[in-house]
Amino acid sequence: IRNYSIWFDYRMSNHSAPLLAREHIDPMDQDLNQNSLTSSRKRRLRRCRSAPRGDCMYNDDEDVKTDEPPPHRSIIPMFRDLNPNLREVILFFVLYLTTGTLCFYLVRNQISGNKTNGVLDAVYFCVVTMTTVGYGDLVPSSSTSRLLACAFVFSGMVLVGHLLSRAADYLVERQETLLAKAFDLRKTVGPTEILKELHTKLRHKCYVTFLVLVVLVLVGTIFLVMFEKMPVIEAFYCVCSTVTTLGYGDRSFNSGTGRLFAVFWILTSTICLAQFFLYVAELNAETKQRELVKWVLTRRITNNDLEAADLDGDGVIVAAEFILYKLKEMGKIDEEDIDGILQEFEQLDYDDSGTLTNSDLILAQTTS
Repeated sequence: IRNYSIWFDYRMSNHSAPLLAREHIDPMDQDLNQNSLTSSRKRRLRRCRSAPRGDCMYNDDEDVKTDEPPPHRSIIPMFRDLNPNLREVILFFVLYLTTGTLCFYLVRNQISGNKTNGVLDAVYFCVVTMTTVGYGDLVPSSSTSRLLACAFVFSGMVLVGHLLSRAADYLVERQETLLAKAFDLRKTVGPTEILKELHTKLRHKCYVTFLVLVVLVLVGTIFLVMFEKMPVIEAFYCVCSTVTTLGYGDRSFNSGTGRLFAVFWILTSTICLAQFFLYVAELNAETKQRELVKWVLTRRITNNDLEAADLDGDGVIVAAEFILYKLKEMGKIDEEDIDGILQEFEQLDYDDSGTLTNSDLILAQTTS
C-alpha cells in the first residue's frame, strides 16, 4: 500500500506541480489550466488498455464521445435487441422443448392417462414436467418413459437454475451500476432526487408485472370455466396450484383445446410469477442499496476516518489511500483483495522502485 501510495502521489504531483509553482495566477487562466488538466487526465484514463471498455470510445484530441462499430447482429429479427444472456436462455429452452416433445412423442404409447393428440400431449407433458407442475393426468407407465421423465425433470430444473443464475447476474450488474449512476446524477441534482429517480422505474416494473400476473390468473380462470366446465372456485384453485407449480392433480386441463391453451399459459404464467419475485427481490436489495447510497452521499468525513485512511501512517492522506479506504468502507474490497493485488505488484516491480515500467514487466516475466 505504501509503494502504491508513493507512486500515485508522485504521478499526481508531477501533473499538479506546474500549477502550484505559480503563486500569482489570474483566476480565469487558473480555471482554464485546471479544466485542461482534468481533460488530460480523463483522456489518459480512457486510453488505459486495462480499463473496461464501455459501449462507446472517446477521441484523444477532444472530449467527444464517438460510437463504436455496432456488434454483429443476429439474423433473426426478434433476437437482434435481446440481451445475450436472455438469448442464450431462449435457445436452451427451445432446444429442451423440441427434444422433450420428440422423445415423449416416441414413447407416447408408454404414457398412460387422459390423452387427446399425440404431439399435443407430448408438448403438454414436457411443459408440465419442466415447470414441475406434475398434474398426474399423464404419467409414464414403463421403465423407458419413466427414465425419460427423470432425465427431463432434472434437465428442466437445470434450465430453471440457469435462468435464475442469469437473473442473479442481472441483479449484480444493477447493484454495481447503482452507485456510479448516483454519483453521476449528483452533478445536477441533490441526493433526494437521485434516490427518487432510481427507485421509480423498478417500482413501475413491479406494478406492471403484478398487473400482468393478475390478468393471466383471470384469463386462466375464465378459460377453465368456459372450456373445461369447472366451477369458479375450482377453476381459481386449479389456476393457483398451476401458477405456483403446486400441481395437486385433482384439477387439470383435460381437453385438447385446454391443453393447447395450457402449453402457452403455463409457461407464461409461471415465468411471469418468477419475474415478479425477481423484481420484488431486486426492489428489496435496491432499498438496502439506497440506504448505502444515501449514507455515502450525505455522511461527513471525520478525523477518525482520516486516521483510518492513513495507511502508511505519515499523517497525509493521498488520493490512493482515500480511494482504498472508501472502497473498503463500502464493502467492495477487503484486506485479502488488497494483499493479493500488492503481491502481484511486488512480483512485477522487479527493481523495487515502487513503479511499473516495460522493463519491469519484461524482467519479471523472463525470470518467471
